[in-house]
Amino acid sequence: MTDDTPDSLIPYDEIVQEALRAIPGRVLRDIAITGALPGNHHFYITFKTQAPGVSIPPWLIERFPDEMTVVLQHKFWDLKVTDAGFEVSLTFNQVPAHLVIPYAALRFFVDPAVNFSLEFQVQDSDDEPDPHDAAAENDKSADGDDGSNVVTVDFGKKK
Repeated sequence: MTDDTPDSLIPYDEIVQEALRAIPGRVLRDIAITGALPGNHHFYITFKTQAPGVSIPPWLIERFPDEMTVVLQHKFWDLKVTDAGFEVSLTFNQVPAHLVIPYAALRFFVDPAVNFSLEFQVQDSDDEPDPHDAAAENDKSADGDDGSNVVTVDFGKKK
């Protein structure tokens, strides 16, 4: 008898990631419909800038070649949400930019107003991401708080 978990023929990790990525989609869809963030809610959204389907201006890719974090709080417009991802316009140092971000590119979705965060597996790489700076709005650390609602799913072998 062995302690190793057998390989699954059902891709549970992919199914879970897909389900978790639906959460930001639903939240953003509600915001797009109402046109405003309720109460003090705001979002830090970290995504891989080189992921398939991501469309951001070249000058942002130069500044953030691996991943970047945007903040949806006060200054955003043209929010459009689909089943595959979302589009939003923001300003970076008073320069407007339109971003197209598929859910598959997401790394983190954080709502610091209620201490809620989701961490997603990197789709195309097993490497840990490099540290990054927030790219828009103000920069508050959203992780590391005690009692946070971080959801992480690890389908690795049992130890």
